[in-house]
Amino acid sequence: MNQYEYPSKILEQAVLEIAKLPSIGKKTALRLALHILKQDVEYAQKLSDAIIHLKQSIQFCRECHTISDTELCDICANPKRDTSVVCVVESIKDVFVIEQTHQFKGVYHVLGGVISPIDGVSPQDLTIESLLERITTHAMKEIIFALPVTIEGDTTCFYIYKKIQDKPIVVTMLARGVAVGNELEYTDEATLARSIKDRVAYSGSK
Repeated sequence: MNQYEYPSKILEQAVLEIAKLPSIGKKTALRLALHILKQDVEYAQKLSDAIIHLKQSIQFCRECHTISDTELCDICANPKRDTSVVCVVESIKDVFVIEQTHQFKGVYHVLGGVISPIDGVSPQDLTIESLLERITTHAMKEIIFALPVTIEGDTTCFYIYKKIQDKPIVVTMLARGVAVGNELEYTDEATLARSIKDRVAYSGSK
């Protein structure tokens, strides 16, 4: 849609901002903007307040780095979770996806990405050092790699494995029910649940 097609500069600005959201094109952004415009002022105010509160008040768990309302997230603070088993994931979204399977009873570690030199992402840009510190200071029995089945994901697994291979800890990975090239969020729950349950030893071959 060209600039002159907007009947209002105010509407145009709203559409441009909404369109900056992931997977939102200008047509969808316009539809959302018009939807908000149809609502009363209270709705718009609550939406605005929720977004600002999200940005200003959200925290990241000091243990696993997922989002939290407090210093320690509900999963890490739950005494029923097995803190000796840590599932290493790429992003916060992966925590949500795995939790929906109800198959994993351990805790998580969110790396915040995967090693990708072509994209300028090095090990120092991720929370790998924090993971190594957790392994050293906590009585961990198992590390599960639940990273994307991609070259970048495999590279990240290999890098971490080389750092911990001499430690008395079992290193496993999801069974390859997750298709090559897939991210966890695009894997159906049943397949992901089986991949967690039937996880296999990580060989460290590269």
